[in-house]
Amino acid sequence: MSSFGFPLRGKGERQRIREERPAWEEPPSKIGSAAKAVVITVICAVMILPFLTVLSTSLASREEITASGGFVLFPSEPTLEAYRTVLSGGIVSRAVVVSVLITVVGTALSLLTTIALAYALSKRGVPGGKPILLMVLFTLLFAPGMVPMYVVVKELGLLDSYWSLILPVLINAFNLVVLRAFFMNIPEELYQAARIDGAGDWRILTRIVLPLSKGVVAVVGLFYAVTYWNAFFNAMLYLNDSGKWPIQLVLRTYVVQNKSMTADQLGIAHMPPQQSLSMAVVMLALLPILALFPFLQKYFTKGVLTGAIKG
Repeated sequence: MSSFGFPLRGKGERQRIREERPAWEEPPSKIGSAAKAVVITVICAVMILPFLTVLSTSLASREEITASGGFVLFPSEPTLEAYRTVLSGGIVSRAVVVSVLITVVGTALSLLTTIALAYALSKRGVPGGKPILLMVLFTLLFAPGMVPMYVVVKELGLLDSYWSLILPVLINAFNLVVLRAFFMNIPEELYQAARIDGAGDWRILTRIVLPLSKGVVAVVGLFYAVTYWNAFFNAMLYLNDSGKWPIQLVLRTYVVQNKSMTADQLGIAHMPPQQSLSMAVVMLALLPILALFPFLQKYFTKGVLTGAIKG
């Protein structure tokens, strides 16, 4: 017995407990900790180095790009000439405005319809709830093809319209299932207490369900926003007017397909290096999501954790 009255465990008993304990509960060794640090450092370098190269090249001068053969890692004299040129021409700035408009309107409408449908499907006894849920799950397993989608968009008169980029993807089945599962995990006692007080479904949804679901709603909203912002294939199919192109389609045209920007298109007399212009377009396409994500990081973590806990 110890001086505090607790029984002392012998060496054999401690060895037995150590053998019965799972391997992942053991404290990490110095070699294991060092190996994890090396792996994390390598992963961070692999992720940061391309981003730093793109940013540095967009800020580099013509002489530095020519001397390095295309990409610059650390520009000695950074300049914003490429950004001023790209934004002054109207092509990229108009595309950024289009992408922001589509992302904001599309995310708002998608959240509104997804939350409403998920709340309705989370309640038992809703007329037609089970067939609708089965149709949603069917679309999750079997996505429509490109040709049927194009025919539907054409027959609805949505070609060359911004609505063709929003309405066909208004509700994502995976996001709907996630929200429905979260709503079903809210204690039934809260719904019953609200109904005793005379609250209807709309008031229950806005006053009880949504305040408790800020984390998962933020996660779903981030998923929708990233999807709308990064979408270019639908724009390539449905938008014939290049003046309506979003930033991702402009990015594909001038960076992936390596189409050169001319001075006449940008309305300037002196052209910066084409490599700097392309990397500046890439940075303009990345910055909005990079600026938005840190503010939603805490909600993202909370939504993932709370969505994994039942009851």
